[in-house]
Amino acid sequence: MILEVFRDFFLSTGLCHLDLKSCVMIVVALIFIYLAIRKKFEPMLLVPIGFGMLLSNIPLTGIFDAPSAESAGGLFYYFYHLDELGILPPLIFMGIGAMTDFSPLLANPKSLLLGAAAQVGIFITFMGASLSGFFTAQQASTIGFVGGADGPTSILVALMLSPELLGTVAVAAYFCMALMPIIQPPIMRLLTTKKERSIRMDPPRQVSRNEKILFPIVSAFIVIIFLPSAAPLIGMLMLGNLLRESGVTGRLSETAQNALINIVTILLGLSVGASARADLFLRKETLFILVLGVIAFAVGTAGGIVIAKIMNFFSKKQINPLIGAAGVSAVPMAARIAHREGQREDPTNYLLMHAMGPNVAGVISSVVVAGVFLNLFG
Repeated sequence: MILEVFRDFFLSTGLCHLDLKSCVMIVVALIFIYLAIRKKFEPMLLVPIGFGMLLSNIPLTGIFDAPSAESAGGLFYYFYHLDELGILPPLIFMGIGAMTDFSPLLANPKSLLLGAAAQVGIFITFMGASLSGFFTAQQASTIGFVGGADGPTSILVALMLSPELLGTVAVAAYFCMALMPIIQPPIMRLLTTKKERSIRMDPPRQVSRNEKILFPIVSAFIVIIFLPSAAPLIGMLMLGNLLRESGVTGRLSETAQNALINIVTILLGLSVGASARADLFLRKETLFILVLGVIAFAVGTAGGIVIAKIMNFFSKKQINPLIGAAGVSAVPMAARIAHREGQREDPTNYLLMHAMGPNVAGVISSVVVAGVFLNLFG
């Protein structure tokens, strides 16, 4: 009798139902958490993503189950439903807009070229996925945004073009973002000389308040009038920035850049991580997407640097090519990495504000590319 009780108890535990695939995903989740805490690789994202992945891959939790006649559904299923409805990514963009100062871009409009050049990674990933024969044009378009290191845009494009890839693409995009401190510096050092990395740039000009107020309004109008499908992302990005710069909505701006974005980041991270279940994630297509994303992200980093070097041939005022690597969409991490690499050569060289120009330009460029893909394949 006692043995039967213990047997029944054991059969009801997750331990009894653990398989190799679940164990692999649990190890991956623990690696994400380790990288976030020990190495400080994007902890705001990787801690909730890793923990969500851990919980959803422990058998029998039901935490990601859809509603059924026997169950109301798991908690993370409803969090994930906010992704599927396209609610969380635009809210993230509103918070990013409220936190972002576009002055470096306005002070140096040439930064737009660097931000646009870094999006070559998206097209490289798209072409690689298309030519592989494994994916449709819609799926290849979705996978392309892994190379842009832009999680919210990747999620929204996936929702509109290939919802079946949402979890895989979202985890892959955030994985590439987490690996930025590992991937970018070697490429930056390989493609630049010590002299180039030591270039000092003139302080950016002062940008007027009127310019700061007009920029989000004009930018949103121009992008949306040509690419209406980009409205959810570019609209929320520029709304957040207008709240910041208007000077009359301080409380709204404070909420958007603190409480709101923190809450949304927790929900988005948990739901994205929970979607990476072993049965859906451990497939050869997933590995292929991850490899494509890392390669394309490296190409995007190189593209921004190369364009910066080319621009120096035609300009009297030299650009430090390191800021070209900040043209990828991860704000402000890419700008911080460019700044740190510059200070490795010259600790007194302050590149952060210069790197923020291409960095925010990369965010705008990735949204524009998303609008193009949605118009072509949506």
